[in-house]
Amino acid sequence: MNGQTELHLDLARLRAETPGSAHVLHLNAAGSSLPSRRTLDATLAHLQLEAEIGGYEAADKARATLDGFYPSIARLIGAEPDEIAYVENATRAWDLAFYSLDFKPGDRLLTCVSEYSSNYISYLQVAKKTGAEIVVVPDDAHGQIDVAALERAVDKRTKLISISHIPTQGGLVQPAEAVGRIANDAGVLYILDACQSVGMMPIDVNRLGCDFLSATGRKYMRGPRGTGFLYARTRTTAQIEPIFLDNHAARWTGDNEYTAIADAKRFENWERYFAGVIGLKVAADQANELGMDAVWARLRELADGLRARLKTVKGVTLTDLGVTKGAIVTFSVAGVDHSALKQALRAKAINVSVSTQFSSRLDLKGRGLKDVMRASVHLYNTDTELDRFVSELAKAAAESQ
Repeated sequence: MNGQTELHLDLARLRAETPGSAHVLHLNAAGSSLPSRRTLDATLAHLQLEAEIGGYEAADKARATLDGFYPSIARLIGAEPDEIAYVENATRAWDLAFYSLDFKPGDRLLTCVSEYSSNYISYLQVAKKTGAEIVVVPDDAHGQIDVAALERAVDKRTKLISISHIPTQGGLVQPAEAVGRIANDAGVLYILDACQSVGMMPIDVNRLGCDFLSATGRKYMRGPRGTGFLYARTRTTAQIEPIFLDNHAARWTGDNEYTAIADAKRFENWERYFAGVIGLKVAADQANELGMDAVWARLRELADGLRARLKTVKGVTLTDLGVTKGAIVTFSVAGVDHSALKQALRAKAINVSVSTQFSSRLDLKGRGLKDVMRASVHLYNTDTELDRFVSELAKAAAESQ
């Protein structure tokens, strides 16, 4: 363990403050992390308050905390509070940005091979409806987006560059900052799907150069399910009107007139999961307190340690790509049905996931992979747990053959 991690993180305390770690060996942070006791208590306390005094009244009483959501998220990603909108999940946050853009016939939309299925389906729908063109930029020799090829692909018809920072199906961390420089130099809008990366690694939207960034609460932020947010850079997106407006996002200023509010809250709607807003704020506060540099260092230690252990298991092939690899570890096991293996491990209170072509068709199909096992670590995991996981994996795989 490096000195930086030792200095900033009390790992035993983090585990003690995570109730779920006493019950399961959870290696599914890329699906949904185990929340801390602090986040759980804050969420449940607001639900209890709603039950006791009423939902509207509870929101009024918690107004200062609810308003504090915006600066807490802004601090986590290097943004301004008025550039943050609360949205119920990352997919909807991404949709609100993407579908608010005005595509026309001939417009070009540039993306990457590892793009997530929900995003790509949206590209296909918009291309079908508008005549816009989808351009998939090839990977380089490391399996990440070829930055030189991206730069060559940008032309006067390019409307948007849109990629996922960390794909759901692997440890790859895309060179998102380099992509941002290309987009900014060309004056092209840039949407970054940061569903996996926020909470896993340090994020600075100014360095990344993204105009929009979408994220979820349930993954590496360790917030409640049904929570997320959208970042909208003021200087490049202020004139973009959301595809949906209600009386929270806009004002009815005349019988036949309305005015969208000026800041990123125009992407919100009036009704929301207020207990979730509070829970996500608390999760963001905890991440800020821990320090994302220290979190990132520890997560890479765990993930690299897991990869090293998996290399010793007969029949296991690591499938992670990229120069920089994150906390998601993917691999295949020869001659074994991965879904059955996942269930066998779950029976032993070990949680992993399986990523299929459903999630990222171009990437996995292009590599000849039907699916991959996915083990995603977080701060509550220990080296002892990784030893146990690899041992049980080897036993379950042998029994399945």
